[in-house]
Amino acid sequence: MRVISGTYGGRPLESLPGHFTRPTGDKIKETLFNVIGPYFKGGKVLDLYAGSGALGIEAVSRGMDEAILVDKSHSAMQIITENIKMTQEAKKFETIQTSADAALNQLANRHEKFTLVFLDPPYGEENIEEDIRKIVTQDLLNDVALIACETADDVVLPEEIEGVPLWQEREYRNTKLTIYQKGV
Repeated sequence: MRVISGTYGGRPLESLPGHFTRPTGDKIKETLFNVIGPYFKGGKVLDLYAGSGALGIEAVSRGMDEAILVDKSHSAMQIITENIKMTQEAKKFETIQTSADAALNQLANRHEKFTLVFLDPPYGEENIEEDIRKIVTQDLLNDVALIACETADDVVLPEEIEGVPLWQEREYRNTKLTIYQKGV
């Protein structure tokens, strides 16, 4: 696994060992970033189920200003910390070790706003509709924002959640990328 492009392009990333983790592979990551845009012009990204932190790190590498990486696993946080060190720009990253629900509450209390949100929960544990509802109702999105979801290919998400419409959907092998867009 590696950072595909941008400032940290080509640098290796550590991933979590074991059968219970499913890091976003380079091909899927490349497809996702080709869809949402190869480079960004600032803003803040939230990687709610960060795992290795690869998606948030890739987004910062491609031009996002900063990333908040959330995972409830201690092992994941250790890997994320190592991957952040690789960037040599630790000040651009914040880690939060807690559940997705608790993190959303904490971020709402801090009045955070995001331009890009990644939802890549473990397969079979998806609460994506609920996560998006909470993100929208707690006013965590900027006026124009993307929510990129990675699920198993058999997961069907609605055309719209809390007034945020589905923008694009792509499948790659057994993975589905569903992207919602707020604003135009």
